[in-house]
Amino acid sequence: MGKPRLWTKDFFMVSLTNFFLYFIHYLLIASITVFTADKFHASASMSGLAAGIFIIGMLFGRLYSGKYIEIIGRKKMLYAGIMFSIITILLYFTVTNLSILLIVRFLHGIGFGISSTATGTIVSSVIPEERRGEGTGYYALSTTLASAIGPFFGILINQHLGFKLNFVVCTVLIVISLLSSIFLMVPKTEYNKEQLNSMKGFKLSNFFEPKALPISIVSIFIGIAYSSILSFINSYAQQINLVDAASFFFIVYSIATLVSRPFTGRLFDLKGENFVVYPALMCFAIGLLMVSHVHHGFMLLLSAVFIGLGFGTFIPSAQAIAVKVSPRNRMGLATSTFFMFADFGAGFGPFLLGFLIPSIGFTNLYVIMAIVVLAAVVLYYFLHGRNKDNVMSLQKESSR
Repeated sequence: MGKPRLWTKDFFMVSLTNFFLYFIHYLLIASITVFTADKFHASASMSGLAAGIFIIGMLFGRLYSGKYIEIIGRKKMLYAGIMFSIITILLYFTVTNLSILLIVRFLHGIGFGISSTATGTIVSSVIPEERRGEGTGYYALSTTLASAIGPFFGILINQHLGFKLNFVVCTVLIVISLLSSIFLMVPKTEYNKEQLNSMKGFKLSNFFEPKALPISIVSIFIGIAYSSILSFINSYAQQINLVDAASFFFIVYSIATLVSRPFTGRLFDLKGENFVVYPALMCFAIGLLMVSHVHHGFMLLLSAVFIGLGFGTFIPSAQAIAVKVSPRNRMGLATSTFFMFADFGAGFGPFLLGFLIPSIGFTNLYVIMAIVVLAAVVLYYFLHGRNKDNVMSLQKESSR
């Protein structure tokens, strides 16, 4: 028998919807700090808060949607998240002061957290079990492409067409997201009375999926390490006079991710997660060490290749693991648990590392981040890697 089909209409539509959601997110992340400083003459810290408060809202959105997505329904939750996002994006046009902007950013983060958790859960239900690693990898490309293209367009529009046009573009894209989600056929999941009752109440297990916690904990440290690149690579490049090369860093990162994703996804399914995760984390550590000792543009861009192969492979693999080890009726909770931890690491990282940089400098920062990733390799082994042989039995138990 041949492999079950992966590129179905539903897989394509949910990936497209996710792409537009993340495109909006990254477009505004790149432009909102400039907008805040220019429009309201805000300080750098307040401009940073305008960008970062979105992450706090997103965590609230994920916490809510993870708990209720299976009760309300996956497609209904997606509609709710997108409709809420449409309202909050329209509110950007009414912003007259910094306080209102912060409220709108927080609310937009909630809408994004709900809708992106829904797309992550829906795609897990339409990917065949035999191709989970490959499918999750391809799906994650929608986020990778958005992270490369979104900031580029956000900055370009700011420079040439004015800030408000960014909000017009976001409005158009969120409406397209709603239209594309209409064509989604989400597989229905039947739950017995006991399963439904277990999802109700305010127990800790109703907000976090315990079986997804081990890989999610590892993702915190990987998220912190990646935030050192995402937030500070441009500042570091200015210090070492490699600004021109740094402008291509995330383009090279995205290309490396795009090229490697088909192979790493298939290896995940054929050889198991350890075969992919260990090399990915080692590549990430090597890339960070290269950044710490970079002296010319070529080496900086080569480090982007290693980081793309490393971080760009780890995140979809870890997401696939979180879903794989969790019960089917808690797939949405597993997805939200993983992304809450990963987002917390990426969101908290810049705040933490910002205090360290004046004391230790950028070179030592990236050496320390490489050590953090190597420590995460050991953590992964004890929390999940050594128990890989139990994954299939866990998966079978969860499907009963």
